[in-house]
Amino acid sequence: MPEIQVKGMSCDHCRKSVTEAVAKVPGVKDVQVDLASGKASWQDADAASPVPVEAVKKAVTAIGFEAS
Repeated sequence: MPEIQVKGMSCDHCRKSVTEAVAKVPGVKDVQVDLASGKASWQDADAASPVPVEAVKKAVTAIGFEAS
């Protein structure tokens, strides 16, 4: 599973917002966001065409969090 680090999450609402933002990226499925570790991971809907990590980072930063 691809994974990014998300900075700035402090509550369950933050976790939910990040989950929803990542889930909206085309080609992403089964998003997991862990508040304690600050990590977001996902599965690619099509293994032959993986979602660019930069697209996921852009979705996360667009809602006000830092992604690396």
